[in-house]
Amino acid sequence: MQILAPAKLNLCLYLGPRREDGLHELCSLFEPLALADPIEVSEREPDEDDEVLCAGVEGENLAARALAGLRARGWSRPPLRIEIEKRIPVAAGLGGGSADAAAVLRLAAGEVEGREALAAEIGADVPSQLVPALALVRGAGERVERLPEPASHAVVLLPGGGGLSTAEVFAEADRLGLGRSAAELGELAGRLRGVASAGASPLAYAELLANDLEPAARSLHPDIAGALDALRVAGAPLALLTGSGPTATGLFADLAAARAAAARLDRDDTIVCEAGRAP
Repeated sequence: MQILAPAKLNLCLYLGPRREDGLHELCSLFEPLALADPIEVSEREPDEDDEVLCAGVEGENLAARALAGLRARGWSRPPLRIEIEKRIPVAAGLGGGSADAAAVLRLAAGEVEGREALAAEIGADVPSQLVPALALVRGAGERVERLPEPASHAVVLLPGGGGLSTAEVFAEADRLGLGRSAAELGELAGRLRGVASAGASPLAYAELLANDLEPAARSLHPDIAGALDALRVAGAPLALLTGSGPTATGLFADLAAARAAAARLDRDDTIVCEAGRAP
């Protein structure tokens, strides 16, 4: 069988205080993209071990951690071979590894207790990806409130080669003294919930869409500024950093407008796709 692991886009990311566990309180709107990693799942022989393959990704894949976590909780399906085709750029702020892990966890829906807790153990972005949908995300990613599907829109992504470490970006944000109070995060969450619950395109509430990590990411990856400027010149009504970067994102009313902007950009790393609903 083949399953899809859609990328996620941070429509906004507000940074709060650092917690005792070292993580930061956040307030963000996540939405799925049509950009996705295809994952082929097949059964192996009963005497064989599980196998997770992901060409081009060094080290342990989060999908392998997800599968091992399911086995540790007693998941008894036959041994599996999981082959991931990476279409989501790696270390680009698009949650590709988390998407793959969540897709593996979805295989055990209704069969293993505590999937949500396991998702949070694997990574901050994984809980929201268990059901890819527009969501208001709080805490360090573990508090997920799903919202109505937004009106159709599209994005142009400029990944810039990826390779930006999330941990390094958060450390740089701390060094720069970035962040908001818990009270401000709560107020922003209420405003985001109010506007997003109407099912409008994110462009209808563009004034609320910002990324507090942008100064830190730009400090580590100065090319981000040029990518954001290029999207604005190409006609993006809104250009912002997604996640911890370095992907610069332009939001457009529809796919035709996004494709026209991509043609004007004429860059090799450009990705155009629909947004707001999983493929």
